[in-house]
Amino acid sequence: MPPSAEQLPVAVIGGGLTGLTAAWQLRQAGVPVAVFEAAPGPGGVIASTRDGAWLWETGPNTLLEGSADIAAFVDAIGLGGRRLYAADSAKNRYVVRGGKLIAMPTSPLGFLRTKMFSWKAKLGLAGEPWRPRSPADAEESVADFVVRRLGQEFLDYAVNPFVGGVYAGDPRRLSVRHGFPKLFALEQEHGSLLRGALKRRNTSGGPKGRIFSFPEGLAELPRALAASLGNAVQFGARVQVIRPAAGHWEVTCETGGSTRTGSFSAVLCALPADALAALRFEGLPAAARLAELREIEQPPVVSIFSGYRREDVAHPLDGFGLLMPEVERRRILGTLFSSSLFPGRAPAGHVALSTFVGGVRAPELTQLDDAGLRNLVREELGDLLGVRGEPVYWHVQRWAHAIPQYTLGYGRFKALFAAVEAAAPGLHFGGNARDGISLANCIASGRRLAAAVTSA
Repeated sequence: MPPSAEQLPVAVIGGGLTGLTAAWQLRQAGVPVAVFEAAPGPGGVIASTRDGAWLWETGPNTLLEGSADIAAFVDAIGLGGRRLYAADSAKNRYVVRGGKLIAMPTSPLGFLRTKMFSWKAKLGLAGEPWRPRSPADAEESVADFVVRRLGQEFLDYAVNPFVGGVYAGDPRRLSVRHGFPKLFALEQEHGSLLRGALKRRNTSGGPKGRIFSFPEGLAELPRALAASLGNAVQFGARVQVIRPAAGHWEVTCETGGSTRTGSFSAVLCALPADALAALRFEGLPAAARLAELREIEQPPVVSIFSGYRREDVAHPLDGFGLLMPEVERRRILGTLFSSSLFPGRAPAGHVALSTFVGGVRAPELTQLDDAGLRNLVREELGDLLGVRGEPVYWHVQRWAHAIPQYTLGYGRFKALFAAVEAAAPGLHFGGNARDGISLANCIASGRRLAAAVTSA
Protein backbone atom coordinates (compact mmCIF):
# COMPACT_ATOMS: atom_id res chain seq x y z
CA MET A 1 0.00 0.00 0.00
CA PRO A 2 1.49 3.41 -0.95
CA PRO A 3 2.25 5.74 1.94
CA SER A 4 -0.27 8.43 2.87
CA ALA A 5 0.96 11.90 1.98
CA GLU A 6 -0.44 13.23 5.26
CA GLN A 7 1.97 10.99 7.20
CA LEU A 8 5.06 11.94 5.20
CA PRO A 9 7.57 14.73 5.78
CA VAL A 10 8.27 17.52 3.31
CA ALA A 11 11.62 17.30 1.51
CA VAL A 12 13.59 20.56 1.38
CA ILE A 13 16.44 20.50 -1.16
CA GLY A 14 19.08 23.01 -0.11
CA GLY A 15 20.26 24.12 3.32
CA GLY A 16 20.88 27.77 2.55
CA LEU A 17 18.85 30.56 4.11
CA THR A 18 15.79 29.99 1.92
CA GLY A 19 15.61 26.25 2.53
CA LEU A 20 16.28 26.49 6.25
CA THR A 21 13.67 29.23 6.65
CA ALA A 22 11.10 27.12 4.81
CA ALA A 23 11.90 24.08 6.97
CA TRP A 24 11.77 26.13 10.18
CA GLN A 25 8.41 27.63 9.23
CA LEU A 26 7.01 24.18 8.45
CA ARG A 27 8.31 22.80 11.75
CA GLN A 28 6.62 25.70 13.56
CA ALA A 29 3.37 24.70 11.85
CA GLY A 30 3.78 21.10 13.01
CA VAL A 31 4.77 19.75 9.59
CA PRO A 32 7.65 17.20 9.60
CA VAL A 33 10.56 18.04 7.31
CA ALA A 34 13.81 16.60 5.96
CA VAL A 35 16.46 19.00 4.65
CA PHE A 36 19.06 17.74 2.17
CA GLU A 37 22.25 19.81 1.94
CA ALA A 38 25.24 18.68 -0.15
CA ALA A 39 27.73 20.85 1.77
CA PRO A 40 29.11 19.84 5.19
CA GLY A 41 27.36 22.75 6.93
CA PRO A 42 24.41 25.15 6.67
CA GLY A 43 24.10 28.54 5.03
CA GLY A 44 25.19 28.20 1.42
CA VAL A 45 27.12 31.37 0.58
CA ILE A 46 26.59 32.69 4.12
CA ALA A 47 29.64 31.71 6.13
CA SER A 48 31.64 33.54 8.78
CA THR A 49 35.13 32.56 9.89
CA ARG A 50 36.71 33.54 13.20
CA ASP A 51 40.51 33.53 13.29
CA GLY A 52 41.52 34.93 16.64
CA ALA A 53 40.47 38.57 16.70
CA TRP A 54 39.78 38.63 12.96
CA LEU A 55 36.32 37.79 11.60
CA TRP A 56 35.54 37.66 7.89
CA GLU A 57 32.49 36.79 5.79
CA THR A 58 32.62 34.66 2.66
CA GLY A 59 29.46 36.16 1.18
CA PRO A 60 26.91 38.69 2.48
CA ASN A 61 28.12 40.94 5.28
CA THR A 62 24.91 42.52 6.55
CA LEU A 63 21.14 42.00 6.76
CA LEU A 64 18.68 44.87 6.43
CA GLU A 65 15.95 45.09 9.05
CA GLY A 66 13.65 46.73 6.56
CA SER A 67 10.42 45.43 8.04
CA ALA A 68 8.93 44.28 11.32
CA ASP A 69 8.80 40.77 9.85
CA ILE A 70 12.59 40.51 9.73
CA ALA A 71 12.93 41.69 13.32
CA ALA A 72 10.25 39.25 14.49
CA PHE A 73 11.89 36.39 12.61
CA VAL A 74 15.29 37.02 14.22
CA ASP A 75 13.64 37.16 17.63
CA ALA A 76 11.66 33.97 17.00
CA ILE A 77 14.73 31.91 16.17
CA GLY A 78 16.43 33.05 19.36
CA LEU A 79 18.91 35.59 18.01
CA GLY A 80 17.21 38.81 19.06
CA GLY A 81 19.59 39.32 21.96
CA ARG A 82 22.64 38.81 19.74
CA ARG A 83 21.68 41.31 17.06
CA LEU A 84 24.38 43.91 16.39
CA TYR A 85 23.26 47.06 14.64
CA ALA A 86 25.81 48.89 12.53
CA ALA A 87 27.66 51.58 14.46
CA ASP A 88 26.28 55.11 14.25
CA SER A 89 29.71 56.21 13.08
CA ALA A 90 29.29 54.01 9.98
CA LYS A 91 26.35 55.92 8.50
CA ASN A 92 28.32 57.52 5.67
CA ARG A 93 28.07 55.83 2.29
CA TYR A 94 30.97 56.94 0.13
CA VAL A 95 31.01 57.06 -3.66
CA VAL A 96 34.14 57.84 -5.62
CA ARG A 97 34.05 60.83 -7.96
CA GLY A 98 37.15 62.24 -9.55
CA GLY A 99 39.24 59.78 -7.57
CA LYS A 100 37.98 61.16 -4.24
CA LEU A 101 35.55 59.71 -1.71
CA ILE A 102 32.38 61.80 -1.35
CA ALA A 103 29.71 60.94 1.20
CA MET A 104 26.26 60.45 -0.31
CA PRO A 105 23.82 63.07 1.01
CA THR A 106 21.32 61.92 3.63
CA SER A 107 19.06 64.99 3.80
CA PRO A 108 17.60 67.59 1.42
CA LEU A 109 20.06 70.19 2.69
CA GLY A 110 22.90 67.71 2.29
CA PHE A 111 21.77 67.06 -1.28
CA LEU A 112 21.87 70.76 -2.09
CA ARG A 113 25.36 71.08 -0.64
CA THR A 114 26.93 67.88 -1.98
CA LYS A 115 29.63 67.92 -4.61
CA MET A 116 28.49 64.50 -5.75
CA PHE A 117 26.11 66.00 -8.33
CA SER A 118 26.32 69.12 -10.45
CA TRP A 119 23.79 71.92 -10.13
CA LYS A 120 22.43 70.96 -13.54
CA ALA A 121 21.66 67.46 -12.25
CA LYS A 122 20.17 68.82 -9.02
CA LEU A 123 17.89 71.26 -10.85
CA GLY A 124 16.90 68.56 -13.33
CA LEU A 125 15.63 66.44 -10.46
CA ALA A 126 12.90 69.01 -9.82
CA GLY A 127 11.19 67.96 -13.04
CA GLU A 128 11.00 64.26 -12.14
CA PRO A 129 7.42 64.29 -10.76
CA TRP A 130 6.07 65.53 -14.12
CA ARG A 131 7.81 63.03 -16.37
CA PRO A 132 5.47 60.42 -17.88
CA ARG A 133 5.50 56.89 -16.55
CA SER A 134 6.33 53.98 -18.81
CA PRO A 135 3.61 51.57 -20.01
CA ALA A 136 2.85 48.92 -17.39
CA ASP A 137 3.94 46.13 -19.75
CA ALA A 138 7.20 47.80 -20.80
CA GLU A 139 10.50 45.96 -20.41
CA GLU A 140 13.12 48.56 -19.59
CA SER A 141 16.68 48.41 -18.35
CA VAL A 142 17.61 50.00 -15.05
CA ALA A 143 19.89 52.40 -16.93
CA ASP A 144 17.18 53.56 -19.35
CA PHE A 145 14.70 53.91 -16.49
CA VAL A 146 17.06 56.06 -14.40
CA VAL A 147 18.17 58.28 -17.30
CA ARG A 148 14.54 58.83 -18.31
CA ARG A 149 13.43 59.80 -14.81
CA LEU A 150 16.56 61.24 -13.16
CA GLY A 151 19.23 61.88 -15.80
CA GLN A 152 22.62 60.50 -16.79
CA GLU A 153 24.53 61.90 -13.83
CA PHE A 154 22.33 60.06 -11.33
CA LEU A 155 22.86 56.87 -13.29
CA ASP A 156 26.64 57.33 -13.33
CA TYR A 157 27.19 58.37 -9.71
CA ALA A 158 24.26 56.94 -7.75
CA VAL A 159 22.67 53.96 -9.45
CA ASN A 160 25.60 52.46 -11.33
CA PRO A 161 27.82 52.12 -8.23
CA PHE A 162 24.83 50.82 -6.22
CA VAL A 163 24.10 48.16 -8.84
CA GLY A 164 27.79 47.24 -8.87
CA GLY A 165 27.72 46.82 -5.10
CA VAL A 166 24.46 44.88 -4.86
CA TYR A 167 24.42 42.77 -8.02
CA ALA A 168 28.04 43.09 -9.18
CA GLY A 169 26.05 43.91 -12.30
CA ASP A 170 25.47 46.35 -15.14
CA PRO A 171 22.37 48.60 -15.02
CA ARG A 172 22.31 48.65 -18.82
CA ARG A 173 21.53 44.93 -18.78
CA LEU A 174 19.39 44.54 -15.66
CA SER A 175 15.60 44.72 -15.86
CA VAL A 176 14.07 47.36 -13.60
CA ARG A 177 10.83 45.35 -13.43
CA HIS A 178 12.51 42.16 -12.21
CA GLY A 179 15.77 43.41 -10.67
CA PHE A 180 14.32 46.36 -8.76
CA PRO A 181 10.57 45.70 -8.50
CA LYS A 182 10.03 48.30 -5.74
CA LEU A 183 11.52 51.01 -7.95
CA PHE A 184 9.34 49.88 -10.85
CA ALA A 185 6.27 49.91 -8.58
CA LEU A 186 6.95 53.46 -7.37
CA GLU A 187 6.60 54.80 -10.89
CA GLN A 188 3.64 52.61 -11.79
CA GLU A 189 1.67 53.35 -8.62
CA HIS A 190 2.53 57.01 -8.12
CA GLY A 191 3.74 58.25 -11.50
CA SER A 192 6.91 59.58 -9.88
CA LEU A 193 9.76 58.24 -7.78
CA LEU A 194 9.84 61.36 -5.61
CA ARG A 195 6.08 61.45 -5.02
CA GLY A 196 6.00 57.72 -4.35
CA ALA A 197 8.90 57.84 -1.89
CA LEU A 198 7.31 60.78 -0.06
CA LYS A 199 3.91 59.07 0.20
CA ARG A 200 5.45 55.85 1.47
CA ARG A 201 7.51 57.77 4.01
CA ASN A 202 4.45 59.64 5.28
CA THR A 203 2.45 56.41 5.51
CA SER A 204 5.13 54.49 7.38
CA GLY A 205 6.30 57.38 9.54
CA GLY A 206 9.70 57.41 7.84
CA PRO A 207 12.32 54.84 6.92
CA LYS A 208 13.35 52.66 9.84
CA GLY A 209 15.51 50.06 8.13
CA ARG A 210 18.79 49.37 9.92
CA ILE A 211 21.52 46.97 8.95
CA PHE A 212 22.75 44.40 11.43
CA SER A 213 24.79 41.28 11.95
CA PHE A 214 25.80 39.15 14.95
CA PRO A 215 28.92 38.90 17.14
CA GLU A 216 30.17 35.87 15.18
CA GLY A 217 28.92 37.09 11.83
CA LEU A 218 25.89 36.43 9.66
CA ALA A 219 26.52 32.68 9.80
CA GLU A 220 24.85 32.71 13.21
CA LEU A 221 21.54 32.97 11.33
CA PRO A 222 21.69 29.67 9.34
CA ARG A 223 23.45 27.96 12.25
CA ALA A 224 20.57 28.83 14.58
CA LEU A 225 18.00 27.62 12.07
CA ALA A 226 19.87 24.36 11.49
CA ALA A 227 20.34 23.78 15.23
CA SER A 228 16.60 24.22 15.84
CA LEU A 229 15.87 21.60 13.17
CA GLY A 230 18.28 19.06 14.70
CA ASN A 231 18.65 15.79 12.82
CA ALA A 232 16.03 16.87 10.27
CA VAL A 233 18.95 18.50 8.44
CA GLN A 234 21.25 16.07 6.64
CA PHE A 235 24.60 17.49 5.58
CA GLY A 236 26.74 15.89 2.88
CA ALA A 237 23.50 14.63 1.32
CA ARG A 238 23.58 15.02 -2.45
CA VAL A 239 20.21 14.52 -4.15
CA GLN A 240 20.46 12.14 -7.09
CA VAL A 241 16.90 11.78 -8.36
CA ILE A 242 13.48 13.29 -7.67
CA ARG A 243 10.42 11.48 -9.02
CA PRO A 244 6.65 11.70 -8.56
CA ALA A 245 4.94 8.55 -7.29
CA ALA A 246 1.35 7.58 -6.53
CA GLY A 247 0.18 10.37 -4.23
CA HIS A 248 3.66 11.32 -2.98
CA TRP A 249 7.24 12.08 -4.03
CA GLU A 250 10.39 10.01 -3.89
CA VAL A 251 13.82 11.55 -3.35
CA THR A 252 17.01 9.53 -3.76
CA CYS A 253 20.17 10.94 -2.24
CA GLU A 254 23.74 9.86 -1.63
CA THR A 255 25.29 10.41 1.77
CA GLY A 256 28.25 8.82 3.52
CA GLY A 257 28.95 6.61 0.53
CA SER A 258 25.48 5.02 0.53
CA THR A 259 22.34 5.72 -1.47
CA ARG A 260 18.83 5.69 -0.09
CA THR A 261 15.35 6.71 -1.22
CA GLY A 262 12.68 8.33 0.93
CA SER A 263 9.01 9.19 0.43
CA PHE A 264 7.72 12.75 0.93
CA SER A 265 4.45 14.64 0.74
CA ALA A 266 6.02 17.55 -1.17
CA VAL A 267 9.39 18.74 -2.44
CA LEU A 268 10.68 22.29 -1.96
CA CYS A 269 13.72 23.19 -4.08
CA ALA A 270 15.80 26.06 -2.70
CA LEU A 271 18.98 25.90 -4.77
CA PRO A 272 21.01 28.32 -6.92
CA ALA A 273 20.13 28.44 -10.61
CA ASP A 274 23.04 26.28 -11.78
CA ALA A 275 22.28 23.61 -9.17
CA LEU A 276 18.58 23.62 -10.08
CA ALA A 277 19.50 23.17 -13.73
CA ALA A 278 21.52 20.07 -12.81
CA LEU A 279 18.78 18.41 -10.73
CA ARG A 280 17.67 15.09 -12.18
CA PHE A 281 13.97 14.33 -12.39
CA GLU A 282 12.31 11.12 -13.53
CA GLY A 283 8.73 10.78 -14.72
CA LEU A 284 8.31 14.54 -15.06
CA PRO A 285 8.91 15.69 -18.66
CA ALA A 286 8.19 19.35 -17.83
CA ALA A 287 11.24 19.44 -15.53
CA ALA A 288 13.54 19.07 -18.54
CA ARG A 289 13.04 22.79 -19.08
CA LEU A 290 14.95 23.51 -15.88
CA ALA A 291 18.12 23.06 -17.95
CA GLU A 292 17.35 26.51 -19.35
CA LEU A 293 18.32 27.97 -15.97
CA ARG A 294 21.95 27.54 -17.03
CA GLU A 295 21.37 30.61 -19.19
CA ILE A 296 20.96 32.80 -16.11
CA GLU A 297 24.11 34.88 -15.87
CA GLN A 298 26.01 34.47 -12.60
CA PRO A 299 29.30 36.35 -13.01
CA PRO A 300 32.41 35.50 -10.98
CA VAL A 301 33.23 37.66 -7.96
CA VAL A 302 36.21 37.66 -5.60
CA SER A 303 35.98 38.98 -2.05
CA ILE A 304 39.29 40.05 -0.50
CA PHE A 305 39.41 40.55 3.26
CA SER A 306 42.44 42.55 4.36
CA GLY A 307 43.61 43.74 7.77
CA TYR A 308 45.89 46.72 8.41
CA ARG A 309 47.36 48.55 11.36
CA ARG A 310 45.16 51.58 12.04
CA GLU A 311 48.08 53.96 11.56
CA ASP A 312 48.67 52.56 8.04
CA VAL A 313 45.28 53.78 6.76
CA ALA A 314 44.92 57.53 6.35
CA HIS A 315 41.15 57.65 5.81
CA PRO A 316 39.02 57.85 8.99
CA LEU A 317 36.86 54.95 7.71
CA ASP A 318 33.85 56.71 9.17
CA GLY A 319 31.27 54.95 7.10
CA PHE A 320 29.73 51.80 5.68
CA GLY A 321 32.26 51.68 2.85
CA LEU A 322 32.84 52.95 -0.65
CA LEU A 323 31.20 52.16 -3.97
CA MET A 324 32.88 52.58 -7.33
CA PRO A 325 31.12 54.10 -10.36
CA GLU A 326 32.08 52.41 -13.61
CA VAL A 327 32.92 55.80 -15.17
CA GLU A 328 35.80 56.13 -12.69
CA ARG A 329 37.54 53.24 -14.49
CA ARG A 330 38.99 51.65 -11.36
CA ARG A 331 39.51 47.93 -10.79
CA ILE A 332 37.30 47.30 -7.76
CA LEU A 333 33.53 47.26 -7.30
CA GLY A 334 33.72 48.62 -3.77
CA THR A 335 35.07 48.15 -0.27
CA LEU A 336 33.26 47.64 3.04
CA PHE A 337 34.79 49.16 6.17
CA SER A 338 34.12 45.93 8.08
CA SER A 339 35.63 46.91 11.42
CA SER A 340 33.81 50.26 11.35
CA LEU A 341 30.47 48.52 10.89
CA PHE A 342 30.63 46.03 13.75
CA PRO A 343 32.92 45.31 16.72
CA GLY A 344 34.97 42.15 16.85
CA ARG A 345 36.11 42.17 13.22
CA ALA A 346 39.74 43.14 13.88
CA PRO A 347 42.22 43.24 16.77
CA ALA A 348 42.67 46.42 18.77
CA GLY A 349 44.68 48.96 16.85
CA HIS A 350 43.79 47.38 13.49
CA VAL A 351 41.11 47.79 10.82
CA ALA A 352 39.44 45.28 8.52
CA LEU A 353 38.40 45.99 4.93
CA SER A 354 36.41 43.78 2.53
CA THR A 355 36.99 44.55 -1.16
CA PHE A 356 35.11 43.10 -4.12
CA VAL A 357 36.49 42.51 -7.61
CA GLY A 358 35.01 41.18 -10.85
CA GLY A 359 31.31 40.83 -11.55
CA VAL A 360 29.82 41.72 -14.91
CA ARG A 361 32.05 44.78 -15.05
CA ALA A 362 35.44 43.02 -15.00
CA PRO A 363 35.15 39.19 -14.82
CA GLU A 364 38.69 38.80 -16.15
CA LEU A 365 40.14 40.25 -12.94
CA THR A 366 38.83 37.26 -10.98
CA GLN A 367 41.36 35.11 -12.88
CA LEU A 368 44.29 36.85 -11.16
CA ASP A 369 46.14 34.66 -8.69
CA ASP A 370 46.20 35.59 -5.01
CA ALA A 371 49.40 37.59 -5.39
CA GLY A 372 47.91 39.55 -8.28
CA LEU A 373 44.77 40.31 -6.30
CA ARG A 374 46.86 41.36 -3.32
CA ASN A 375 48.73 43.87 -5.47
CA LEU A 376 45.53 45.13 -7.10
CA VAL A 377 43.82 45.76 -3.76
CA ARG A 378 46.91 47.34 -2.23
CA GLU A 379 47.23 49.77 -5.14
CA GLU A 380 43.53 50.65 -5.27
CA LEU A 381 43.18 51.15 -1.52
CA GLY A 382 46.43 53.05 -1.47
CA ASP A 383 45.02 55.61 -3.92
CA LEU A 384 41.54 55.75 -2.40
CA LEU A 385 42.06 55.34 1.35
CA GLY A 386 45.70 56.22 1.82
CA VAL A 387 46.64 52.65 2.77
CA ARG A 388 50.39 52.14 3.23
CA GLY A 389 52.42 48.95 3.21
CA GLU A 390 51.32 45.33 3.25
CA PRO A 391 48.27 43.96 5.04
CA VAL A 392 48.92 42.10 8.28
CA TYR A 393 45.99 39.76 7.58
CA TRP A 394 44.65 38.50 4.28
CA HIS A 395 42.01 36.13 2.91
CA VAL A 396 40.65 35.58 -0.61
CA GLN A 397 37.22 34.08 -1.29
CA ARG A 398 36.41 33.19 -4.90
CA TRP A 399 32.92 32.63 -6.30
CA ALA A 400 32.88 31.26 -9.84
CA HIS A 401 29.09 31.73 -10.05
CA ALA A 402 27.98 34.55 -7.80
CA ILE A 403 24.81 36.66 -7.93
CA PRO A 404 22.10 35.83 -10.50
CA GLN A 405 21.56 38.75 -12.86
CA TYR A 406 17.91 39.71 -13.35
CA THR A 407 18.54 40.83 -16.91
CA LEU A 408 16.11 42.08 -19.54
CA GLY A 409 13.68 39.28 -20.35
CA TYR A 410 14.14 37.58 -16.98
CA GLY A 411 10.41 37.06 -16.79
CA ARG A 412 10.79 33.93 -18.92
CA PHE A 413 12.69 32.22 -16.10
CA LYS A 414 9.98 33.11 -13.59
CA ALA A 415 7.40 31.75 -16.02
CA LEU A 416 9.46 28.57 -16.35
CA PHE A 417 9.33 27.95 -12.59
CA ALA A 418 5.58 28.47 -12.60
CA ALA A 419 5.08 26.13 -15.57
CA VAL A 420 7.00 23.26 -13.96
CA GLU A 421 5.12 23.73 -10.69
CA ALA A 422 1.79 23.68 -12.55
CA ALA A 423 2.73 20.36 -14.16
CA ALA A 424 3.78 18.83 -10.82
CA PRO A 425 1.55 19.62 -7.82
CA GLY A 426 3.60 19.34 -4.65
CA LEU A 427 6.84 20.54 -6.28
CA HIS A 428 7.85 24.13 -5.49
CA PHE A 429 10.84 26.36 -6.30
CA GLY A 430 12.31 29.29 -4.40
CA GLY A 431 15.57 31.05 -3.70
CA ASN A 432 17.55 33.91 -5.17
CA ALA A 433 16.99 32.87 -8.78
CA ARG A 434 13.25 33.38 -8.38
CA ASP A 435 12.40 35.65 -5.46
CA GLY A 436 15.19 38.23 -5.29
CA ILE A 437 18.83 38.26 -4.27
CA SER A 438 18.87 39.94 -0.85
CA LEU A 439 18.88 37.99 2.40
CA ALA A 440 15.51 39.51 3.23
CA ASN A 441 14.26 38.18 -0.12
CA CYS A 442 15.59 34.72 0.77
CA ILE A 443 13.78 34.74 4.11
CA ALA A 444 10.56 35.82 2.37
CA SER A 445 11.10 33.10 -0.25
CA GLY A 446 11.41 30.45 2.46
CA ARG A 447 8.20 31.65 4.05
CA ARG A 448 6.43 31.55 0.69
CA LEU A 449 7.58 27.97 0.11
CA ALA A 450 6.32 26.89 3.53
CA ALA A 451 2.99 28.60 2.92
CA ALA A 452 2.62 26.76 -0.38
CA VAL A 453 2.58 23.52 1.62
CA THR A 454 0.51 24.57 4.61
CA SER A 455 -2.14 26.27 2.49
CA ALA A 456 -2.49 23.41 0.00
